[in-house]
Order: sequence, then structure tokens, then C-alpha cells
Amino acid sequence: MLEKALQIFKVKEIRKKIFFVLLMLVIFRLMANIPIPGIDVQQLKTLFEGNQFLGMLNLFSGGGLKNVSIVMLGVGPYITASIIMQLMTMVFPRLEQIYKEEGEAGRQKFNSWTRWLTVPLAVMQTFAMVALFKSQGIFIELTIFNYVLVIVTATAGTIFLMWLGELITEKGLGNGVSLIIFAGIVSGLPTAIKQLMVTWDSTMVLTYLGFAAIAIFTIAAVVFITEGQRNIPISFAKRMRGGAQKGGKSFLPLRVNQAGVIPIIFAMSIMLFPGMIGNFLAGSSNATVARMAESIVNIFANQFFYGLAYFILVVLFTFFYTAVTFDPKNVSENLQRQGSFIPGIRPGTPTMEYLNKIVNRITLAGALFLGLVAVLPFIVQGITHIQTLTIGGTGILITVSVVVETMKQVEAQLVMRDYDKF
Repeated sequence: MLEKALQIFKVKEIRKKIFFVLLMLVIFRLMANIPIPGIDVQQLKTLFEGNQFLGMLNLFSGGGLKNVSIVMLGVGPYITASIIMQLMTMVFPRLEQIYKEEGEAGRQKFNSWTRWLTVPLAVMQTFAMVALFKSQGIFIELTIFNYVLVIVTATAGTIFLMWLGELITEKGLGNGVSLIIFAGIVSGLPTAIKQLMVTWDSTMVLTYLGFAAIAIFTIAAVVFITEGQRNIPISFAKRMRGGAQKGGKSFLPLRVNQAGVIPIIFAMSIMLFPGMIGNFLAGSSNATVARMAESIVNIFANQFFYGLAYFILVVLFTFFYTAVTFDPKNVSENLQRQGSFIPGIRPGTPTMEYLNKIVNRITLAGALFLGLVAVLPFIVQGITHIQTLTIGGTGILITVSVVVETMKQVEAQLVMRDYDKF
């Protein structure tokens, strides 16, 4: 490990990329700690301590929402816009054709539309969050001018982070948006450690040890599932090349978790809306509306109901997103055009049915795992009965995925330079 680290820093190009990424992340963290003026800090702290929804939303904002900073939305609207655009390719075939068949120019056009869609989404999300914070007394004084100023500032912050993420992707190592979320998650570790030290109870050592064991097991399981894949053997038909008959064998890798963390983001978005709308309408002057809003808030405040609904949505969205990203019919047609086949399976429709069966089986395992990861904080709190001890399964999944993907890119850079003993 030490030798590999030394090899990384011996390569000037890789070293410059690492320092560039670190500099961009430092800029992000500085912005995440610049609060919008006029905030009641104590009231804000109380609101986040008792609201699971806002805690999850804060995770994907990179920690900016908890401080009501100038980047309070983080890259959330950009992620939402990307998801919407991907779903639109299923509705509009022309959009899918632009993205998949027009090469780099088509992808640039698609990405440009995603950026434009981010702007109205950021405006709407900022408006909703400011309205929620206002109803909870977070803003000390909020005039019309200040309201507009907050919306413009938060939207500009999101656009800046979107640009920062694309800059990291283009000139650095790894996916910029993922690294920004990763930095926000990691930045919360010192606070969590400090809180644990303040609330330390020497009579609960066994509980702490059990918590540590669960955390280590969770990290190992996330790595195992993230790297897990089913290799489908592929044979190439023999053909004459250069006067010699050549064939070959390869494999088609099918990942256990093809959807990544996207299903959790989907499910979280669905789970957030009822609670946010309920909190927003709870102060309505109409007694019937206020009573219905209060009922919605109480239902989603129930930990068992929230956890069960969250788990089911994650499982369903995992199958949905896997179906979006992996098309067995398209894969089988490509294999047939290339003169390739799966041993023992006829080309065409039988190959498609075989791939569909395999994908459904491994997706079930990945979906159940993602569901457990999503509700892991509720399980751990239920076992330990300590609110300060919680394993953020989603945070661990994102962190491990980002670290693994970044390390793969670094290793690919080293392999390109033919390092010995690598």
C-alpha cells in the first residue's frame, strides 16, 4: 500500500490532479460554511435534530443545508435534473437517439439541457426550503427582498457547485459530483466523534463495541456487493484473419448492484415530499388542511412506517433503474451482430430471455441489500437505543463507491505508465 502511494506521487500528472481535486473540495467546504444572514442558529439546530427527512437531504447537499449556507442545496438539483433527463429518454425516443447515437456532440447537447433544467429545479427547491424554514421560525426577519436574495444566492451556489463538479470530472480524478457529496459526508466525521466523546458512557462499552462491529461488517458488505459481479461467458465465432482461423472467449460482466446509489436517491425524493408538504401546510389557517397536514407529518414521523416504506421504494426503484440502464434485448442483438453467443444458448430471443432471467436474479440480491443499507440507521438505533450512535448506510455506500471508483482510475493511470511491481 505504501509503495503504491509513493508511485502515485512520483507521477507529476497524477500528483497535480490529486492536488487540484483537493483544492476544489476545500473551496466547496469553505462555501458550505458561509451561512445566509438572518438565521436563528439554535432554532435551526433543534429542527435538524428532530427531522430525519432534513438529515437525509442534508447528506446529498454535502452538509450545506444544515448550515443554511450559500450552497444549501448542494448538487441535489443537478442530480434530480440528471435523473429526470434519463427518465425522459424512455418517454421520448428522439432524446435517447441524441444521447446514444450522435456521439460526443449528442452527449454534450444532452448535458447542456440537464444544466438548464437544473436552474428552475434549484429555484423551486430553494423556495420550498425557505418556506419550510420560515414556517419553523428559522429566519429572524424575511422581507420580500431578502426572500428573493436567498433564492438567487442558493440557486447561484448550486450552479457553481455543478460547474465545480464538472471541472473536477474533466481535469481531476473520479466523478466530480460524487466527490463533492463524499466530501460533505466525510466532513461530518469530526463532529460525530466529538459528539460520541461528549456523551460517552463507560457502562455501555459492550454496546459501543457492538456498534463498531456492525460498522466494520457494513463497510465490508458494501465493498463486497459494490465489487460483486456475475460473469456471463461469451464465445466468438471462428473467422479467418491473416490466413489463420481465429476465435475467442470473453465474458459479459453483470454487476450485482448496477443501479448504484440512484434508487436510494429516488426513494428519498419520494419520501421527502409528503413530510415537507405536511410541515409547510401545518400552519394553514384552514382547519381541515392543517389537520390533514398534521396527520401526514405524524404518519411519516413513525419510524416503523417510514423505514418499511423506504425499504420497499428502494427495492422497486432498483429494479426500475436497472431496467433503464440495462436492456437485455439490445445486448442480445449486439452479440448476434458481432457473431458472438453464450455457450448453450441460441442467439436472439433465447439469449435475451436468458440475460433477463440472470439480471432479475442478481438484481433481487442487490435491491434487498440497498434496501437494508437505506434503513440501517433505524435498525442500529433500534438495537443500541442510542440516538447519537447511528451508521449512515447511504453515506457508507456513497463513500465506499467513490473511494473504489477513484482508486480504479488512479490504478488505470499507473498501468498506462507501465510501472513495475504494480
